[in-house]
Amino acid sequence: MPQHCDVIIIGGGIAGASLAYFLAGERQVVLLERESHVGYHTTGRSAAVYTPDHGAPLVRQLSHASYAMLSDPPAGFTGQPLLSRRGQLLIANQEGEERLRTYARNVAEQGGRLTGIPLSDARKLLPILREEALAAAFHDPDICDIDVDALYQGFLRSARSWGLKLVTDADVVGIDPVGSSWRIRTSQGEWIAPVVVNAAGAWADAVAAMAGLPPLGVVPKRRTMVLVDPPPGHDIHSWPLTVDFATGFYMKPDAGRLLASPIDATPSDPCDAQPEELDIAICIDRLQQMLDLPVRRVFKAWAGLRSFLPDEEPVAGFDSRAPGFFWLAGQGGFGIQTAPALGAAAAAILLGRDLPDYLLAHGISAERLGPDRLRSIRHEAPAA
Repeated sequence: MPQHCDVIIIGGGIAGASLAYFLAGERQVVLLERESHVGYHTTGRSAAVYTPDHGAPLVRQLSHASYAMLSDPPAGFTGQPLLSRRGQLLIANQEGEERLRTYARNVAEQGGRLTGIPLSDARKLLPILREEALAAAFHDPDICDIDVDALYQGFLRSARSWGLKLVTDADVVGIDPVGSSWRIRTSQGEWIAPVVVNAAGAWADAVAAMAGLPPLGVVPKRRTMVLVDPPPGHDIHSWPLTVDFATGFYMKPDAGRLLASPIDATPSDPCDAQPEELDIAICIDRLQQMLDLPVRRVFKAWAGLRSFLPDEEPVAGFDSRAPGFFWLAGQGGFGIQTAPALGAAAAAILLGRDLPDYLLAHGISAERLGPDRLRSIRHEAPAA
């Protein structure tokens, strides 16, 4: 027999977990995860940094609006700080200098603290920088590492204490309208609810297809990460997140090693993403172009999928073509740092309430988040 609840969330990543946190105290919520462990895909493969001035405009606004909770989480949410100061160093050689300076001007116009620094100061922040990699340098002292696990588990632990039912190994095999509700058929049983939330990340369009809905145009893109040993004799603990605008590359300390990425964005089918040998080689080459660091071995390499919508901004809202079908997708790699604000916004929209004042103050609105904006991009008319 199907089980009944108020809201079914499909997808146990950071999007589904954050929405469950903001809903569970007011509605009976079931969170369905296809894997044996939640956070297996993109959420568990994050670079774990708070960079609020990166991304599309709505992403930046959601990131800034999330800072209050990230810097001062509610009592009992977690036993440790969610943010720790890292700082960010942006560099470029002559080839990338103009792009970097243009980016820095844009950040300054938005009120960011990114400031130009002498090249000698850049090498004090990161002593193994190669001189030939430097024509310009900018520094932002406010960039932080995020304790992704503490944030994610805080959402889930709190939601479960308020009644959330989390079901793993629940591969969704069918989504059917039943009167004014939806029946979700899974490998772990069936649930019926008036609202179903599509928080399936890279699989969001596939989930919509099961419900008989056209896609919004979610494109998963593979991002490669490698972990290498640091240079001997250096204390890397305070080294900044460093981004090379010339080659498209970033590096940061991580658990006593150096985490690096070539910032690849290769379109992919939804899958358990794995790194390609070529991308690993490109990453190591760029690392060695930027740093005086012979890489003798790769300690670990992995890949994750960052899911983008056509305008590279996230969606949160009901589909006008299917009452009760709610989209929550397209964070484009910024899902961790936007989760507090996007989860709160999605919950308000789902519950039919005005967005909280602090979100409105950052320029966030239900209309900007809604899926109908994407219908116009795809030249589709929304339902009447």
